[in-house]
Amino acid sequence: MLNLPILRWGQPYTSLEQDQVVHFLTGETLASVSQANTGLLARDIRKAQRARDSLTAIPIPEFITIMKRAADLYLNDALPMGDGEQTPDDFARQQSASTGLPEHMSKANMKKNHFVLTNMDRILEALTRGLDLGILTRGYGMESRGVMVSYQAQAPVLGLVLPSNSPGVHTLWLPVIPMQVGLVLKPGPQEPWTPYRMAAAFWKAGVPREAISIYPGGGDVGAEVVRRTNRSLIFGGTATVERYKGDPRVQVHGPGFSKILLGDDVVDHWDSYLDVMVESVFANSGRGCINCSGIWASRHTREIADALAERLGPVEPKPPQDPQASLAAFTVPGAARAIWRTIESGIREAGVEHSTASFGARLVEKERCGYIRPTVVHCDSAEPALANTEFMFPFVSVVRCPQEEMLKKIGPTLVCSVITGEAQFQRKLIDAPNIDRLNLGAIPTIKLDWLQPHEGNIVEFLYRPRAFQMSLEAVAV
Repeated sequence: MLNLPILRWGQPYTSLEQDQVVHFLTGETLASVSQANTGLLARDIRKAQRARDSLTAIPIPEFITIMKRAADLYLNDALPMGDGEQTPDDFARQQSASTGLPEHMSKANMKKNHFVLTNMDRILEALTRGLDLGILTRGYGMESRGVMVSYQAQAPVLGLVLPSNSPGVHTLWLPVIPMQVGLVLKPGPQEPWTPYRMAAAFWKAGVPREAISIYPGGGDVGAEVVRRTNRSLIFGGTATVERYKGDPRVQVHGPGFSKILLGDDVVDHWDSYLDVMVESVFANSGRGCINCSGIWASRHTREIADALAERLGPVEPKPPQDPQASLAAFTVPGAARAIWRTIESGIREAGVEHSTASFGARLVEKERCGYIRPTVVHCDSAEPALANTEFMFPFVSVVRCPQEEMLKKIGPTLVCSVITGEAQFQRKLIDAPNIDRLNLGAIPTIKLDWLQPHEGNIVEFLYRPRAFQMSLEAVAV
């Protein structure tokens, strides 16, 4: 068993209050994690400027080299983990054991993080649109057009309240240290592994220790991170999104409600796009906000639902170490049953059919966890609740809706893959404010271009462009 301390600006601190991270199948204790409290965080945040100062002392091009070293350390090396050591295989086993994600998916997410760190130069160039990165350090400089510009950091550190369900979200905060902004991380209770391992890789690669803090704890600690940092990222459900909506200090990552729309010009050939639909729903066990939770078309929807059910319905849970395992467990007791009851209630609504019903029971309960097998429902219209609902497993609703009504009915959509060649419909999609990331063509919703923002541009969130002028006398000084 490992003992994971609080990390206060890089310095370990063991608290009297501990939380246990346990194996979701066996109940074995994997780690005892020191728990922070709001008072400790309030005291420590007074030193946040030191994090920024330590980072601005290192040029951003040097940080890009450091990130490449950190990438290889994270992916390949044994690194300190609390009072012990963790190999890459240990990481995959431990993350799988506490989150329910199959081990091979944990390893795949490690490769995603490695890719982002290795390509940090290209990613920063894309996110800043080719800005001279020295401008972020100095606060001002000349653009390529010869125009004086200024970018002002909005906070010395970025606070993050991280989830336990999808390790892939960590790619969002990896560019923060190279942008010379410190990190205050509150890990998910079942997934402390990535923040601690990434911090260890960063420090070994040359990042100043005082640039990173990790505060495990309860919901009150997460709320305090948001309250005490002037910029924060938080992950949560619809209630969390509503709570922080309109707060410019907080970037909220909630349910994605990502969708595939089939235009009237292609829907008669829907079977040509079945592989794209299956991949969008099923990849990474359906746990991501970029997984497709709705497929909308004006006709052939029942046939589409039946075809998806044929592909997804037979899938069964497998042990997490099985390389063919494709379903993640719900590790919180009672969570799987509660979700399935919500779905059962929705299926009873008029106009809803359970397309995977003939492939056996969906809810699979074990002694300490539960699974829900892939579930496909068909909705005759956009009115039933399940027509626009997202769950953390491979769930998809196939919705019949006239094309001319789709953009009014789909609601907020993180990723929308629209298969159509109709120019007028494409124009409306490009203008639709309720679509965040638009894919035109047969592109799976889960296919990311790392040179584009996943959800919101982290550079624009952390840095504010402002008017700036400098006299010759000031330059001389």
